[in-house]
Amino acid sequence: MTDAVASCLLIAKVLVADGMMADNERAFLARSMEALGLSDEEQKQVRLLEGFDEAERIVSTRTAADKRALVDRLLEAALADGKLSPHETTTIAALTKALGLG
Repeated sequence: MTDAVASCLLIAKVLVADGMMADNERAFLARSMEALGLSDEEQKQVRLLEGFDEAERIVSTRTAADKRALVDRLLEAALADGKLSPHETTTIAALTKALGLG
């Protein structure tokens, strides 16, 4: 799994944390995957959340600055629909801790 796929998997995990993905959240994910150059197959993998556990491990090897930038992106993702749910907040907090930042 590439670093880009791992990043998008974490973004997707935040977006589905509240049990649904609104159209503007889907668009945010699509823009993120496109910006990171994911292939069609990789995008499918992200949409299905395949490899999420591996994604955390891959991202955890990044520098602290890169991890903080990803957490910022996760917060942007959570706010893509204009509201921050408790489930999204909990997911971001757990990922922040898993990445060694919390």
